[in-house]
Amino acid sequence: MSTKEVVLPLMLIQLVLLILFGVFGKYASKSDDIDKYPMFQDVHVMIFIGFGYLMTFLKRYGFSSVGFTLLLGAFIIQWALLCQGFFELNADNKIEIGIESLYKADIATASVLISMGAILGRTSITQLIVMGFIEIMVFSTNSYLGTKIFQVADAGGSIFVHAFGAYFGLAVSYVMNRKKEGNSETAVSLQESNYTSDLFAMIGTVFLWLYWPSFNAIELSGDEQRRAIINTYLALASCTLTAFAMSSLLSPERKFDMVHIQNSTLAGGVAVGAAANLVLLPVGAIVVGILAGFVSVYGYARLSPRIENTLGVPDTCGVHNLHGMPGVFSGILSVLMAAIASENQYANDLFNIYPARMPNFKISNSTAPRSSGEQAGYQALGLVVTLAVAIVTGLITGFLLTLTKAPSAHLEYDDATYWELPKNSHHTNETKTGIHYDNASFEVSATDSATPKPI
Repeated sequence: MSTKEVVLPLMLIQLVLLILFGVFGKYASKSDDIDKYPMFQDVHVMIFIGFGYLMTFLKRYGFSSVGFTLLLGAFIIQWALLCQGFFELNADNKIEIGIESLYKADIATASVLISMGAILGRTSITQLIVMGFIEIMVFSTNSYLGTKIFQVADAGGSIFVHAFGAYFGLAVSYVMNRKKEGNSETAVSLQESNYTSDLFAMIGTVFLWLYWPSFNAIELSGDEQRRAIINTYLALASCTLTAFAMSSLLSPERKFDMVHIQNSTLAGGVAVGAAANLVLLPVGAIVVGILAGFVSVYGYARLSPRIENTLGVPDTCGVHNLHGMPGVFSGILSVLMAAIASENQYANDLFNIYPARMPNFKISNSTAPRSSGEQAGYQALGLVVTLAVAIVTGLITGFLLTLTKAPSAHLEYDDATYWELPKNSHHTNETKTGIHYDNASFEVSATDSATPKPI
């Protein structure tokens, strides 16, 4: 790792951000969003502790999982404030920054960290920064198109954050894998977890599980927010029981698999997101959680190996199973719920949820309100367009990343590539036949897991 590779790019990026904030940034004129600060802190914890620790399952990539989450997140929240702000410039061509824009930047950051999960351990810092730089521009444009032009309702971001981030990352992973030359035995072995790394990853799971209702409800108010919190709470609970049951059922020895417990227990929060503020009723939210738990565990146990072997799409953290499929499921759920939504059911909340159904609401040159069927059609359109945009731009981004320097195959999934490690760490004490770290021979510890542990 050289100064030219890391130090200069990071300092240059921060200098450019400094100039942009100097030109465009100002405090928001309104202060009535301060009541959102507690939920904003919940989301902030999810981004930097939840996502960071969830990715520490790799036995020799813990420093990088947490550290790169902090580094990439710190860059993306600044870049997202600008990219999203450019769509909402005030009369003075300034970006007004308040609590609302801060939590929206955090939510945007989640999409990049989801994509990072698909390629975790196989990229350089420069590649992660380039990917995040491009992705946030695309994310902001797609979100504006979906929420402002199409008027798609997606309270918890299951369509525009989770599905987008997952399939963008998978597309990047597909291209990078096609351009990759060989795969060393060292890298394969380092894709495994051990008892300690899995335990650390569960810290991320618990934080995400506890705070997910805030993620789905932060942009809402009143009865919508109350319903979102309750629906998410119930979906997570029922998803967890289902994930444990399915994990035991689909595991060869009929025992719990830590991969499933770390990840599939969270799928209910994703699956209910796009419809979190709707009248699902408690029983409906529980059904959504059950289905999400089943789909996610099945994805980890059966689909992921097939996708990698047949399509050539490595997915380090299993984002397809936690964010991709549950995100698509949530989008489909939002289509069905929009189709049956009525004033009798929601009263005035109907027009808060679906502004385009409001009488005299102007969309382009039309002032005719949408019917429930038309709104359902736009929900479906938003999902399809998001998937198309994510995949196409992800493929392009993946190609651009192949033009930059990536770690050699034998340096993948290893903290030693970028970090100064303690002399008494397992990197320097464990042995691995034929591999040399710090001028010593190493072999796999008995505590290392025999199978890869995706998130």
